[in-house]
Amino acid sequence: MRALALTIGEPAGIGCDIALAAWRLRREQYLPAFYLVADPAHVAARARRIGLSVAVDVVTPEEASACFDTALPVVPLEETATAEPGHPDGSSAAVSLASIRRAVCDVIDGRATAIVTNPIAKSVLYRAGFADPGHTEYLARLARDLMGVAAMPVMMLWCEDLAVVPVTIHVPLREVPALLTADLIYETGRIVAHDLIERFGIPAPRLAIAGLNPHAGEDGLIGDEELRVIRPAVARLAASGIAARGPLPADTLFHAAARRSYDAALCMYHDQALVAIKTLAFDEAVNVTLGLPFVRTSPDHGTAFDIAGTGRANPASLIASLKLAARLAAQAPVSLSAA
Repeated sequence: MRALALTIGEPAGIGCDIALAAWRLRREQYLPAFYLVADPAHVAARARRIGLSVAVDVVTPEEASACFDTALPVVPLEETATAEPGHPDGSSAAVSLASIRRAVCDVIDGRATAIVTNPIAKSVLYRAGFADPGHTEYLARLARDLMGVAAMPVMMLWCEDLAVVPVTIHVPLREVPALLTADLIYETGRIVAHDLIERFGIPAPRLAIAGLNPHAGEDGLIGDEELRVIRPAVARLAASGIAARGPLPADTLFHAAARRSYDAALCMYHDQALVAIKTLAFDEAVNVTLGLPFVRTSPDHGTAFDIAGTGRANPASLIASLKLAARLAAQAPVSLSAA
């Protein structure tokens, strides 16, 4: 049986800590088998540092499931990780990127079922000459380069009670109105609906589309983006057979009764989406990348340099990410065509 491929992330961060902690909870949490793509010596040293008695087995991806019950399987990298907790060094970028690339290759080659990525530090990668805007864009480039698939990745934050999608992500708030177009909203909604059907098994997904302005613009009295941009995109989604409605006031979109009326909410900017889900499920939310030809999930937090190597990192979001990745991979295996 194939296992999940878990990347190490930034080796100076908490990725190793939470991987070790999650493995220790494998039986209690009924975790699917996974292997860590990392420098085995670095993993063993981190386990000793945080006082966890964890056996580390160096394996191939095919061997991971068989040893998972008795040891943390580690698929080794050629790169050596020398970074101390909280202090990225010259090895950090090479290790981070090699781990991601190896995990993607393993899924493409059928050696792993899905990818779960630990947090990276983009600033560290940029200093090393990293050319992509971020983690997700790098995965999309690997899909193109290794599979010939032109993917439009879409970030969804998911928990059992809510799924949210920011249409614009890591951009200054003042730039959002200019970046929002009917085409962007439509394409985002189309990919979300496609993956809710194919990966989440929801036969007729319902999308709630938030407005940009207070009260969804009050029919143009408080901004006109709803009339010019969002409403035409919603109409186009509906005309294509997707159950989409909006634009809806964001301040009434996330209470319990409202959440029961949709399967995913498309929000116009980062905080409009993430404030809601992080309030509802701060420790359990999962970052899911839609639109890729393989399953990718990730914990919804960063590298947490301040607590790396202390044993205080909470593995809850990683545990949720592992469970969701296994669920999605079982629903829709790796595909050679984009959404």
